[in-house]
Amino acid sequence: MPDPSNPLVPTDYDVAWTVAAVIVPLLLVIALVSLARAARGLTPTQSLAWTLVAILVPVLGPLAWLFVGRRSAVPAPGGSAT
Repeated sequence: MPDPSNPLVPTDYDVAWTVAAVIVPLLLVIALVSLARAARGLTPTQSLAWTLVAILVPVLGPLAWLFVGRRSAVPAPGGSAT
């Protein structure tokens, strides 16, 4: 535990907020890059909807895309390519 008399040593919650401030934007960037790569398997409306969800719902939006949305964007194997 940091010494409370030393103002240069951050407290636990300062460290936690700093980690969150780095992870949340990083998660958004990862989700948007993944969404851009999978855009061929989505309609333009689906792409727009997922992009808005990822941007407007800070943590749950990108996580929803990464765990649920990517699976629906992949075309079924053995499908006809026309």
